[in-house]
Amino acid sequence: MEHKMEEAIKKLRESKKRKFAQTIDLIINLRNIDLKKPENKFSKDVVLPHGRGKEISICVISDSNGVTKREIEDFARKKAAAKAFTKKYDFFLCEAPLMPLVGKILGRYLGPKGKMPKPLPPGRDPTPMVEQAKRMVRINVRDSPTIQLAIGSEDMDDTQIKANVEKVVEEVRKALPAKAQIKNVYIKTTMGKPARVGVSNA
Repeated sequence: MEHKMEEAIKKLRESKKRKFAQTIDLIINLRNIDLKKPENKFSKDVVLPHGRGKEISICVISDSNGVTKREIEDFARKKAAAKAFTKKYDFFLCEAPLMPLVGKILGRYLGPKGKMPKPLPPGRDPTPMVEQAKRMVRINVRDSPTIQLAIGSEDMDDTQIKANVEKVVEEVRKALPAKAQIKNVYIKTTMGKPARVGVSNA
């Protein structure tokens, strides 16, 4: 059954309460998209109007203010540590000159998870980009026509959740290749059942 956004959020609120604030996930299924063609795959960062409703871990890779070049080079000899390092953070920012090194040593772990770093101009205070990244989600369409990502938590206001969902749906629609469409959209809590949300392809 398809619901208006407000009805879908209300339905989520009616599910069994947990001892923690559950994450709210957005699930978008696509149609008419051939992912065998590399040009149809895409990745896009979206700044949520109201953030995710929880702390996001950001790693800054920089010789002046963060994880240094030497530390990254050490990961070439410590594969288990490199894998654990890339799992530890939600987003990565990297000074532009260090991007090739990070790609060479950590790309095999970051790439499949859609976590390749955003470039950080060398010498610039990373604080503004870190603050923006805390409100950011990354849309990845690679091998599956389904997008699933966290867009908030259940202790956020209904209006905040609605705005975040609408922002991501809008940005997905803008990024879709020709003829591709949004098939359907669902929202769900961590432990709850999905509620289908009505959206247009206009």
